[in-house]
Amino acid sequence: MAKKIKTRNTEPDPVYGDVLVEKLVNQVMKMGKKSVARKIVYDSFEIIKEKSKKDPVEVFNAAVNNVAPMLEVKPKRVGGATYQVPREVKGNRKTGLALRWILDAARSKKGKAMKEKLAEELIAAAGNAGPAVKKKEDTHRMAEANRAFAHFSW
Repeated sequence: MAKKIKTRNTEPDPVYGDVLVEKLVNQVMKMGKKSVARKIVYDSFEIIKEKSKKDPVEVFNAAVNNVAPMLEVKPKRVGGATYQVPREVKGNRKTGLALRWILDAARSKKGKAMKEKLAEELIAAAGNAGPAVKKKEDTHRMAEANRAFAHFSW
């Protein structure tokens, strides 16, 4: 029988007391430099507060909810052919994909500091716009197009 995977509990971040913000910090972090990652995230939250005149954690949560996918496709081999089978995305993977897509969209922009790019991307995603939301819509479109193969998801 398969071994049960232990899930690690992420401690909430010290400034906002939010676990999701700490997960964002961990995703931003490169080469173990957490203090640099925290500075980027907190500075981008300050930019969000200035630009949108709203609570940055609320904007961030709205962005993650707008980017989190409901469906995704997974390849499944059946009789020598590989089908893209649509699957429902479960809890932690949903937020993980949302954070990853937001960061990928922010990193792909050029010519600005990371804190500014991240703030712009979070504001755009909170308003249901931007490349991260487009990625979610493309994923949903792909799952919808391959709905005929849903019966392979056993």
